Amino acid sequence: MSRSQARRSPHWYGIPLRVLLATFIGAAISFAVSLPVGIFGTMIMSSLRGIHPDMRIAYRMIALPIACVAGAIILVLSLVMEIRHYRQIKALSAIEKMG
Repeated sequence: MSRSQARRSPHWYGIPLRVLLATFIGAAISFAVSLPVGIFGTMIMSSLRGIHPDMRIAYRMIALPIACVAGAIILVLSLVMEIRHYRQIKALSAIEKMG
């Protein structure tokens, strides 16, 4: 087996770091995408009603809840995927050691 094909044995402590990093990045991206949508929606609704737009609504009522829900979904899904990947790599590593 060459050096490029050699694998380290899997470690469980890498899972929480990757999960939290993916969750943070996903929540930040969903916040960044939903905030302009919320701002435009708030501006359109306030112009239709003829009132001054309150931009706090875009942050508090639209972007933050969407980012929290997306973060929770990403946390669960990435945790499941990382655990499955860890178990698969661990099993393949054990098979490789036997052969």
